[in-house]
Amino acid sequence: MEFLEFLRDVLQQPALLIGIVSLVGLVALKKPFYKIMTGTLKPILGYLMLAAGAGFIVENLDPLGKMIQEGFHITGVVPNNEAIVSVAQQVLGVETMSILVVGLVVNLLIARFTKFKYVFLTGHHSFFMACLLSAVLGTAGMKGMELILSGGFLLGAWSAISPAIGQGYTNRVTEHDGIAMGHFGSLAYYISAWVGSKVGDAKDSTENIEIPEKWGFLRDTTVSTAITMTFFYLLAAIAAGPTYVGTLSGGMSPFLFAIMAGLKFAVGVTVVYSGVRMILGDLIPAFEGIATRVIPNAVPAVDCAVFFTYAPTAVVIGFVASFIGGIVGMLLLGVAGSVLIIPGLVPHFFCGATAGIFGNATGGRRGAAIGAFVNGLLISFTPALLLPVLGSLGFQNTTFGDFDFGVLGIVIGSLANALGETGIFIILGLFLVVLLVPNFIQTKGKVINNPDEE
Repeated sequence: MEFLEFLRDVLQQPALLIGIVSLVGLVALKKPFYKIMTGTLKPILGYLMLAAGAGFIVENLDPLGKMIQEGFHITGVVPNNEAIVSVAQQVLGVETMSILVVGLVVNLLIARFTKFKYVFLTGHHSFFMACLLSAVLGTAGMKGMELILSGGFLLGAWSAISPAIGQGYTNRVTEHDGIAMGHFGSLAYYISAWVGSKVGDAKDSTENIEIPEKWGFLRDTTVSTAITMTFFYLLAAIAAGPTYVGTLSGGMSPFLFAIMAGLKFAVGVTVVYSGVRMILGDLIPAFEGIATRVIPNAVPAVDCAVFFTYAPTAVVIGFVASFIGGIVGMLLLGVAGSVLIIPGLVPHFFCGATAGIFGNATGGRRGAAIGAFVNGLLISFTPALLLPVLGSLGFQNTTFGDFDFGVLGIVIGSLANALGETGIFIILGLFLVVLLVPNFIQTKGKVINNPDEE
């Protein structure tokens, strides 16, 4: 049991997963010891740097969300993956851990023996999805080994299928850098890219925005992010009032607190960028070892923050546009008499920014803004529809925030409600067909939806 707990802890650490992948790849390439050591440590340190920056961002988004709720008198459900998972672990800990382990093994087997060569490396998102599946399948009446094996297969299958769905768009974002999207907000990013292709021109990129020389300092991502976010914090602080902000600031002047929080947010983004560069610098060469020796043609599916460096200006535009979409979605839910989904700053920053990047890749500035706005609407409506299928977890004041969680939860839960366990077996069968059929037909490349990998 202690070993299983240790294994669970390792599998919940994306930094260690990435390090293990680099280690295996470098050993497969027969690199000398010093290169194996540095090539293993750098992706681990890079991910820890990314996580530290993301944690700093989340820490400083929390008071902004509270000030917005207070200043604009909004109450409702706030989607937050970490919050709902922490609640769920009190009743679903063993099931979640077991599904996680089975899911990771299934993902590797799929990558080895099918044309879905995508290896999902974002361990914490695998953990979140394992938790969602344990809740939805448990509510549908499954339990024990049946629940674990069904949930593990669904997790492993979706970990391989979801990167493949939009790999064409991902290649446009990265200019064929050999990575895939390993994040369970992926369907919304692909929708954003599709919307971008319909409303704009990729040549009109956010990264080509011409700025007069006197405004040239805005080209510095850290500076432009600091200015943008400080404005948001000050606006929220003014709306909330100095008395309320004083309860958050720990004695600091309310408006100075808002300014410092905005500046700290920008520092967090910069740390994320630095971590991403360190990860990619060593992970991609090491992954060639896995691609050539262990899982031929394997493609690493990595966290959404890894894509931020490809279009830093789109990150800011995407966040703002997604948050506006979240506000509009909340108002529409209010008019419809549904539960209010308050825009969560964390999902709107990370998912909105990524949607902006994907929208920009196909539709430039208009694609970034409109695509991310659509993402904001999507991650407002799906959490509201997801609540009823979560069973007892649906009565909490938080829920899963990213789009794929909502889609899978709603589809599985709805079929289970209509057909019982038969509905779940239908989904398992469909996933199996999707995974196996490409093995028997001619495709453009050896990797499904990624013809560049030959």
